[in-house]
Amino acid sequence: MTAKILDGKALAAEIRGEVAASVAEMQLKHGVTPGLAAVLVGDDPASAIYVRNKRRACEDVGMVSDTFELPADSTNEQVLACVRSLNTDPRFHGILVQLPLPDQIDERLIIESLDPAKDVDGLHPLNVGKLVQGRADFVPGTPAGIQQLLVRNGHDPAGANVVICGRSEIVGKPMALLLMQRADGANATVTVCHTRTKNLADITRQADILVVAMGRPKAITADMVKDGAVVIDVGINRVEDTSRKRGYRLEGDVDFDAVSEKASAITPVPGGVGPMTIAMLLVNTLTATRISIHGRHS
Repeated sequence: MTAKILDGKALAAEIRGEVAASVAEMQLKHGVTPGLAAVLVGDDPASAIYVRNKRRACEDVGMVSDTFELPADSTNEQVLACVRSLNTDPRFHGILVQLPLPDQIDERLIIESLDPAKDVDGLHPLNVGKLVQGRADFVPGTPAGIQQLLVRNGHDPAGANVVICGRSEIVGKPMALLLMQRADGANATVTVCHTRTKNLADITRQADILVVAMGRPKAITADMVKDGAVVIDVGINRVEDTSRKRGYRLEGDVDFDAVSEKASAITPVPGGVGPMTIAMLLVNTLTATRISIHGRHS
């Protein structure tokens, strides 16, 4: 068996097209252009690249986007002041705080200072609670993107055994909450594994759908995957490679070549989950703009 490649890049382009059409309609009907503000603290190169890619994606669909850069030695009070200013700025319907923040910054404090109606990453406790109840305004981009990858490629999670490797606040936990809901694109039986899980391979081999977000290259090998499983690789790891001009290569958390011979479908790295995360951020920004115009329905 050779797995079908779940092309996140192509699907993300399709979703961006849908968002662009909705943005044009919103401008025509309401005279409103969705806006996204990004808060970037420090000079971490990877974070700067992520923010730049998000800004470009916004501009491509006709949204307004701006980045608010703060120095690496900023205090909690300085970051809070920036976020609170954006909470009341009518130009921006969505706000994202690029994580991770420098060590001296209280990440939880900053997230809780966001206006929940502008929290397009879905990390504010109010939005997490609404996700638990199955009435989320904003689902974090990576889980939302994975759900779209599954559903739009004909892999409905309903009734499936889904195993999630990783319990982070931005992937593992919201992914589990999203797929266990009594809702379209969900209704799965979900197991969450983590660093304290015993006999991990025995559990992953039961998965019809395996979502891997472990942060370790090739952590999932072929012997850990059931024949015919759908494998979603969230990992993106820099592995030293002197044969490459840049000195490294990108690898996922799954041994792609070997697992591709057993799985029925698999996401590549790069080009799988990553583009979908940004696409769903645009969807959330559009939702935040609609909330600002029409209010919430729930």
